[in-house]
Amino acid sequence: MKTETMNRFAAGEIDVLISTTVIEVGVDVANASLMIMVDPERFGISQLHQLRGRIGRGEHESTCLLVTRSRPDHPGRERLAAVASTTDGFELAEVDLKLRREGNILGASQSGRKSGLRWISALRDEALVTRAREDAEAVIADDPQLAQHTELLAAIGRVVDENSQAFLERG
Repeated sequence: MKTETMNRFAAGEIDVLISTTVIEVGVDVANASLMIMVDPERFGISQLHQLRGRIGRGEHESTCLLVTRSRPDHPGRERLAAVASTTDGFELAEVDLKLRREGNILGASQSGRKSGLRWISALRDEALVTRAREDAEAVIADDPQLAQHTELLAAIGRVVDENSQAFLERG
């Protein structure tokens, strides 16, 4: 039924489509030009940006309305303001990083409540992180087994447990 409905919508046989967020997957209707999201504060910045991206793919101007009944001090309002202020995905990713923090850089946890970074911030210290990555890549290129860097190898061993190592090896 979903496929049939989507095909009819894409063909212009259906003018208005009301759906849950399941509609986000596979929607590519160039003439879709209006989206109204009810209670969008329940979603993250990335999800809001992806949903909004389902419209405005064709030649027509598009509008996305974020309809909320949440109080002005609700934590989700900051996400809504960010999404309303820009369509730049990179800018939204940076806002999301500021709001949620880094998460666990050696695992799958995305929320920053338990960040693996203790003394630096990936956002605030971007130049330092970039330089550290370049230095690490140079050390590994020169000494892949860290045979000449035994103290570094030992420090890595104290920080990277089996789960973290498995996560890193997945790429």
